[in-house]
Amino acid sequence: MGNRFSTNTKVLQRIDALAVPMVCALLTLWRKVSDLFLSRDTDREPRRVLFLKLAEQGSTVLAYEAVKRAVDRVGKEHVYFLLFEENRFILDALNLVPHDNVLAIRTKSPLTMMLGALQRLWQIRRIGIDTVIDMEFFARSSAVISYLTGARVRVGFHAWFGEGPYRGNLFTHRVMYNAHLHTSRLFVSLVEALNNPPEKFPAYGFSPPENPGLPQFSPSAAERDEALRIVSELVGNQPRRLILLNANASDLLPLRRWESANYVELAKQLLAKFPDISIAFTGAPDEALKVTELVKLIGSDRVFCLAGKTTLRQLLIIYGLAEILVTNDSGPAHFAALTPIDTVVLFGPETPLLFGALTPRNHNLWARTSCSPCVNAWNNRQTACRDNICMQLISVNQVFETVCQVYQNRIRQ
Repeated sequence: MGNRFSTNTKVLQRIDALAVPMVCALLTLWRKVSDLFLSRDTDREPRRVLFLKLAEQGSTVLAYEAVKRAVDRVGKEHVYFLLFEENRFILDALNLVPHDNVLAIRTKSPLTMMLGALQRLWQIRRIGIDTVIDMEFFARSSAVISYLTGARVRVGFHAWFGEGPYRGNLFTHRVMYNAHLHTSRLFVSLVEALNNPPEKFPAYGFSPPENPGLPQFSPSAAERDEALRIVSELVGNQPRRLILLNANASDLLPLRRWESANYVELAKQLLAKFPDISIAFTGAPDEALKVTELVKLIGSDRVFCLAGKTTLRQLLIIYGLAEILVTNDSGPAHFAALTPIDTVVLFGPETPLLFGALTPRNHNLWARTSCSPCVNAWNNRQTACRDNICMQLISVNQVFETVCQVYQNRIRQ
């Protein structure tokens, strides 16, 4: 979640775009030549399945149903997950994959990542993974990693007619990316692709479920008590209902940003409307200073800063204690779907039709400008936009009215 990881992700995107296509082409040629001499048995039932989703914790939440289907098929102890170290928190919270089966790559520097990836590839080969499911949309590096695992079955998205970035022909099951399907349904389709012979693709008769399920995060009593203590020390003894504001400014995609001044004005309006609430601003540790300044601008003893004062797991517990979270389209919007909190999510460069959490407690605001979504799988999540008018058109009053309606519905229950 911090700036260090975002910076490294940008470096990886540049490497992925400039250097990796040649690697994909060379490995594709190698595969074609080797297939002339070696038979590939892709019909056997999977025994050990590896999911590959390096970045974006929110997408890991959307992958829950897909991973669950693999667990039901081969057993929990035979399902593995490869990701960047910063993203393992939410996978541990989902409790679908055994802790020792989560293979994390450190991201301290590009060199560390490269060496870590090679180490994990060696480990994967020793484990004997026979099936890899690549959940990255069109990252070339993940296609390369999938091939280098040595798995006999490799499932991933394939650019059949140039719809997405070139990533070679390295998968046995080449699934067509469908921009009209919600991401959680797409992930399920990758797992179900294992029921079809490779030569049949891209034709694929499986119909994904309309609303894949999500678990509810269940902390221990001791964890809940500790989270309550943290909140009580900041709020005081007076009982109040809690509203959370996540005024983050993503370095990975700053176009998602809803201006900090908007959050300040929203907080002031909510405090004036509801005397029984307190407001907490959340954020990553490196956002603590900025968030503290926002709290000072509001100037109320009912507003406080949580940024950097909790672990991610504690923050997830606090979501379950609060009434509403207001956030842009980012990881917290998906984490919150695992708890009873209502979430108001502000979408701009991307669309809730593909990435919104599929729960009745999720309330999406989207201006639906003609240029949105400009960030998608086809362009490898790149955009030429420098003016996020799609976020600017979401007014403070619009968010305020939505939060008021959601809050009043909650207190009537």
